[in-house]
Amino acid sequence: MLTPFHIAFPVNDLDAARAFYGTTLGCTEGRSSAQWIDFDLFGHQIVAHLKPGTTKDDTHHNPVDGHDVPVPHFGVVLTMEKWEALAERLRTAGTKFVIEPYIRFKGEVGEQATMFFLDPAGNALEFKAFADLGQLFAK
Repeated sequence: MLTPFHIAFPVNDLDAARAFYGTTLGCTEGRSSAQWIDFDLFGHQIVAHLKPGTTKDDTHHNPVDGHDVPVPHFGVVLTMEKWEALAERLRTAGTKFVIEPYIRFKGEVGEQATMFFLDPAGNALEFKAFADLGQLFAK
């Protein structure tokens, strides 16, 4: 059974957040105010909080599997089918990827599909999938 998580993050424009999370990612909108919006991100509650002045220039990167992974980031582990559908949805929407969808650690323990992209406020998101979910925490 899924145990939903909750994460709150800053955005500098609620209308842009609403368009990106609601339209591009297809997240259902929940409660909202003039300062925040709740979204259903694949069964998890994420909250975009208005924070004027938030910029895309605050991201740090760490090397992982030959790519510069943005830190901090958040996202969801999906089924491979949902991950592939989301990757296609994002490509169709013209999303610019920080790391294009690909298979990381191919042939190794923890092999996974992954992709990274930024929301309009510069928050980094990672969505991943495993052919074998048992590999999620494998060493």
